[in-house]
Amino acid sequence: MDYTTAQINRNFLIKVSGVNGEGKRLNTLVGVSGLLRLIGEKLANNLLTRAFKCMLDKCVCKLRRGLKITFYYK
Repeated sequence: MDYTTAQINRNFLIKVSGVNGEGKRLNTLVGVSGLLRLIGEKLANNLLTRAFKCMLDKCVCKLRRGLKITFYYK
C-alpha cells in the first residue's frame, strides 16, 4: 500500500454501497481492511490516490461491478 492505515483513517470515512461479488447488498462504513477485502490492494491504491488529490467534501468512485465507494473527508 502507498498509504498507511493511520493516514487513511485520519483523513477519510469510507462508505461502500451496492452489490458485492456474492450478490449481497451493501450500504455500510468500512475500514481499510474491509476495503482491501472487497476490491484488492491495487485498486484500493488507485482510488486512494484519486481521493487524496480530490480534496473536496467527498470523492465518489463507481466501479463497473456495481460498487460505489465514497471517501468522506473528516
